[in-house]
This record gives sequence, structure tokens and C-alpha cells, in this order.
Amino acid sequence: MKLTRRSALKHAAAGAVAQAAALLGLPALAQSAPILRIGVAQPAVGQPPSVAGSSMAIAHAKGWIDEALQADGVKVEWLFFKGAGPAVNEALTTGQLDFAFQGDLPAIVAKSAGLKTQLIFATGVRSNIYIGVPPDSPLKTVADLRGKRVSLFRGTNMHLPALRLLEAHGLAEKDLKILNLDTAGYLAALSTKDIDAAIGAMDILRLRDKGQVRVLYASKGDSPVFTRQSHVLVTEAYAAAHPQRVQRLIDAAVRTARWASDEANREEVLRLWARAGTPYEHWKEDYAGEPLRVRLNPNFDPFLVARYKDAEAQAYRFKLTRKRFDVAQWIDTRWLDTALRQQGLQNYWPVYQADGKALGA
Repeated sequence: MKLTRRSALKHAAAGAVAQAAALLGLPALAQSAPILRIGVAQPAVGQPPSVAGSSMAIAHAKGWIDEALQADGVKVEWLFFKGAGPAVNEALTTGQLDFAFQGDLPAIVAKSAGLKTQLIFATGVRSNIYIGVPPDSPLKTVADLRGKRVSLFRGTNMHLPALRLLEAHGLAEKDLKILNLDTAGYLAALSTKDIDAAIGAMDILRLRDKGQVRVLYASKGDSPVFTRQSHVLVTEAYAAAHPQRVQRLIDAAVRTARWASDEANREEVLRLWARAGTPYEHWKEDYAGEPLRVRLNPNFDPFLVARYKDAEAQAYRFKLTRKRFDVAQWIDTRWLDTALRQQGLQNYWPVYQADGKALGA
């Protein structure tokens, strides 16, 4: 490679510094390590910062992905977004992230708009949704929400299962007076009765325990098509440039999912998640009767693929996106398949059909 005069002088200066350090018995100046940036569609809570509800949250808490990438001299940087999936999309669009952990709808919106990403790992699937109302509310069923002031965090992976649920009860989004509120916003509005109902996550259980809310509906025990799905994605550019780093990350993610799926570790998993603010008792209630291997399954089985295909079609039907794309081509399992094979875990997690029933049931 031909050097310019400026670059030649720069190289010579660097060599002189290194030589001087060696003569003086000092360590050479460290080159800045490459950084791998992971965006998380959740705000972190506490010190050390904690998130919850997925195998990726466990990997972060344990530092297992950070350790795996150290083999390549790569530093992992975790970035947490209060604005959830839509905020992560903005960071991906401006090239500030290499990977993202987020829900289905935000990623679908970004992909439809032309953002070049690949889904590579499932995490935190079948997450439940809840509907809370004031304790003295006359509302009894989902159908009773017609014409009411209802909060819904639009653009997140809460959006589409909520619309599916409403549709199953004869309602459309336009039949409600929807307010777009984040978690803190809808909890505050619900506790002060400024809204008639909130469609949200198990944060609603906090207000229930204080006697400020009654749970009108929970997807737990209902069809899994009304649950929320999440994943890890990578930008196509990063995957093409650094396939070895992608493999190391997925190897660590699969090992984490295996550990977190072990019922012997249930107590520790739930208590690690509780560090992010949601009480341990609520995690225990939400996960009661559900095998960890189901909720923390990293595979894109027929059920999960069907959920993403349905979400892509539904997003277009509800005019949340303007362009269709092939979900099957979007999902790239080559790194996951390699990790499962090398770790002997091809048959560890159960496989579910598109309707949510176990294969062979």
C-alpha cells in the first residue's frame, strides 16, 4: 500500500513512541478496541443498569456476551431506549447501532421502509398483555371498551396483539379513543382515572396490588396469538463485514438461553429480572405454569414465523406500513443453526405449530 508523506510521518511517529516505550520497559499504547453496539428497546433501571423479560436480559446481567466478544478484542456497548422500538429504529437508521433487541412491529416498520436488517435470534417470546381499568369501572369485557379512552403504546410490539384482540371482540382501533402513552404515562393516567383503560404489560399488576386497578383481561391462558414477540436483529452491513463477531454473539446468546430455560435456574432468572423494577412476585405470577423452554425459546419455529408473517401482513392492512416484504427471507438462522449444532441443542426446545399448539399435539 502506498503511503502519503503525512501518513508515513504518522506511522513513523507511532513506531517511535512504541520503540521508546519498549526501551523504558513501559507497556505499548493500546489501540482503541472496536465497539459492537446493541440497542435495547427498554429503559434500564438501577445500578448496575438492568432490563428484564428475556434471555438477552440475562446475557446482559451476567456479562456473557461481553465476555464472548473479548476473544476478538471487541468491546460491547449496550444502549437502552426509553422510547422503545421506534427510538431503536431511529438509531439503526442513523448507523448508531449494529444489533437491536426489540419487538416485532417496530422492526417490521423499519424493514418495510427499507432498513436492511436480518432477524437472527428469538428472545422473550409469548409475552403477555394485560388490560387494566379503575377498580370501580363498570367495564367487564374487552367489547366494553368501545368508545372509551384507552391507552396503547403505538409502534411497539404491544400494538398488533392489541389490535388482534380488539378485532376478536368485534372492535377496530377507530372504535376506541386511543391515547399513545408509554408505560410511565399510562400507569399515571390509569391511577388518576384520566383514562378508562390501559392496554399494557404486567406493570399493570403494580397498580392492582395497590388497589388502584382491576385487571379486565390478561392474555395468559388465552390464545398465544394475543401475546408479544421479540427478537435480536443485525444490520446487513455489520453481518457482511463481521460474520465471526455475529457468530460469537449468537453462540453466547444460545448458551444463555439454554441456562435460562433450565427450570433449576427459574428462581435466579426471575430475581435477576426483578432488578429492573417489576417485583419478583409478578414475574412468578406471569410465568406460573409455563415452561421456561417455551418462553425463552431462541428458535424461529413455525409458530414464531407465523406470528411475524401475520404481523407483517397486519401492519400493512392497518396502514402502519406502506410496502410488503418476504418475512421468510428476512429471517436468517445460519448463525443460530451453527450454535445449536455445535452445542448439541438442536432438539432442546419444543417446536410449535402456527396455531401455537405443540408439534404432534
